[in-house]
Amino acid sequence: MKTTLQIRSEFWLASWAFFLLATCATAAELPAGLRIFYTGHSFHMFVPTQIDVIAKAAGIQGHRQVGTQGIGGSRVIQHWDLADDKNKAKQALKTGEVDVFTMAAHLAIPDDGIKNFTELGLMHNPNLRLLVQASWYPHDVSATDKKIRDNSQRNDMKIADLQAAVDEWRVRLEAQVDALNKEHNRKAVFIVPVGDAVVKLRGMVIEGTFPGIKTQSELFTDPIGHAGPQVQALASYCNYVAIYRISPVGLKIPGKSVTQEQHEILQKLAWDTVSGYSHSGVVAAP
Repeated sequence: MKTTLQIRSEFWLASWAFFLLATCATAAELPAGLRIFYTGHSFHMFVPTQIDVIAKAAGIQGHRQVGTQGIGGSRVIQHWDLADDKNKAKQALKTGEVDVFTMAAHLAIPDDGIKNFTELGLMHNPNLRLLVQASWYPHDVSATDKKIRDNSQRNDMKIADLQAAVDEWRVRLEAQVDALNKEHNRKAVFIVPVGDAVVKLRGMVIEGTFPGIKTQSELFTDPIGHAGPQVQALASYCNYVAIYRISPVGLKIPGKSVTQEQHEILQKLAWDTVSGYSHSGVVAAP
């Protein structure tokens, strides 16, 4: 018959073993850090810094921002056409030491810049993944008579009109990405559906289910649609999901512009949107 001391010893040993197994399992579930180069316009170039914060909060070891190249209002081809001595993107890809390369699509699609960066990147690293952010629509919609001229006009916008504009833009981008992946006989180029996530967020604001924000216009800083803190956080979470293919739900992110309650909602919204979209390359576990 076991003594009380033996029983206590066995209990603590079992507890410690369980803790070690749980810790190892958690560590094993985290992906290895990736080397990332970011290109894009003002709807994207806040992402690199925020991804660094998210990856740190997640405990991802070895995450590294290789570099950035931002051009306001740019098409991807403008990044490609930049003079060689200033073209940090080309220089980085030629080293073969980039795991993920981001681009931000302009309204003009197809864009030869996406094609050219894909060819160059895969030439030097066959395992490279290229991500193209499909953003929210500038001035909200394409119809000239419905475009936003004042930020306050966003408060009267209908979700159906917003989604239709995002859909039309994204479908054209999907066609180019599908053609590129077929040409290279592999899935190398993926789309980050940020625009869809932003439309969903605006729907939550209209329904009154997103705390702290009462009107759609509060999410943006001007008529063009430059992102306020909540949209920046959402876009960054979407890119994080596409880069690391794991959920950000539950991460504690420092800062005052976005509350922890808002972060929790944005994390789930990003995960659900990106993992539920086939062109992202992210599949939610059953």
